[in-house]
Formats: sequence, C-alpha cells, structure tokens
Amino acid sequence: MKQDLVNELAILSLFDQATLQEGLKVHEHKASAEHIDATRRLHQKGLLTQTDGGYLTTLGTEAVEHLQGLMLMLK
Repeated sequence: MKQDLVNELAILSLFDQATLQEGLKVHEHKASAEHIDATRRLHQKGLLTQTDGGYLTTLGTEAVEHLQGLMLMLK
C-alpha cells in the first residue's frame, strides 16, 4: 500500500504545473507495471480523465498543486 501511494505521487509529479492543459500518456509498452497500475488507480480515484493518463480532473489539479507545494517545502 505504501509503495502504491509513492507510485501515484510519482505519476502526479509528472504533470507540468505551469501548464495543466498538457495531458499525460502512460504507454503500456514503455512504462513499468507499477506506474501503469498507479495511473489506473488515479483514474479510479477521479484524479485523471483516462485510465492511461489523459488530463487532470479538477480534483487532480488540486492534488498536483498540493503536491508541488509540499515538494517546495521539502527542498
């Protein structure tokens, strides 16, 4: 469970905060199984528009904003 959360945070950190209009595509033949699963879970949780990435939902945008703030605090 703990590693699942780390993998989900890793996927969310790939979104560019400067332009949240850009989507993300997690390719099954290029990404690890862990990242593919994390992307699917993020979609199930309502943070991403597609099971293979897509765009951030409103909830996903809020999550990325909080994640980016936390990363700045920890630097």
